[in-house]
Amino acid sequence: MPRIAIIGGSGLEDLLRASKVVQLQTPYGTPPPISVGSLGKEEVAFLPRHGPKHDLPPHKVNYRANLYSLKQLGVERIIATNAVGAINESYMPGDLVIPSDILDLTKSRVGTYFDSAPVTHIDVTEPYCSELSKLLVACCHSIDVDVREKAVLAATEGPRYETPAEIRMLRGLGGDIVGMTGAPEVFLARELEICYSTVCFVSNKAAGMQERLSAVEVMNVGKRVIPSMLELIRQAVEKIPRERTCLCGKAIHQAQV
Repeated sequence: MPRIAIIGGSGLEDLLRASKVVQLQTPYGTPPPISVGSLGKEEVAFLPRHGPKHDLPPHKVNYRANLYSLKQLGVERIIATNAVGAINESYMPGDLVIPSDILDLTKSRVGTYFDSAPVTHIDVTEPYCSELSKLLVACCHSIDVDVREKAVLAATEGPRYETPAEIRMLRGLGGDIVGMTGAPEVFLARELEICYSTVCFVSNKAAGMQERLSAVEVMNVGKRVIPSMLELIRQAVEKIPRERTCLCGKAIHQAQV
């Protein structure tokens, strides 16, 4: 059973060696097929967030089924990847970012597993696993890849890009980067007591900071940074310790009324 999972999109499909495909059913619906294979000495699961053909827009992703299926597999730690736009004017396309906090501005997504008693209030003082995030930053340094850390990710609904006015608002709220898939993924992982951190790559400047936004531009920048992201993930998986010293595995403790 894999203890580590990768959640990502196009370009990461060939990360695992000798992978098998697992199709699971959950109480929350059917997730995309999950590949389980070896990455170095570890057995790792890979879940394509938008489906194997990248045909699910961000507001239609079944986040609850996705995360629950990884829990069913026995996953304890998740490394996610996200394409984001830069709100912080010092961030440039191609930069890697490890966020430490998140602004959730999504609208229509079901963001919890706790819809009934016992009433449960999860602590997200540290939304991302600090232990996993520190390891990702250290791995960036070890492979000589520049990384931005202590960033705030603003999660928006999509599938449209944000307006310039919305970007100005998000900047005023402290956002550094903006993307459409950060929430509720991070919160669902916490409710399942799974360690979760994400590697974001800046694909463009946000609305109002460049002439226009293009999905083609996002894909092109993604292709350019994929080699660095693959090497980062390989390094991180190799170095993730078996014992968890963070509090993610005790998220439900003292959270229920």
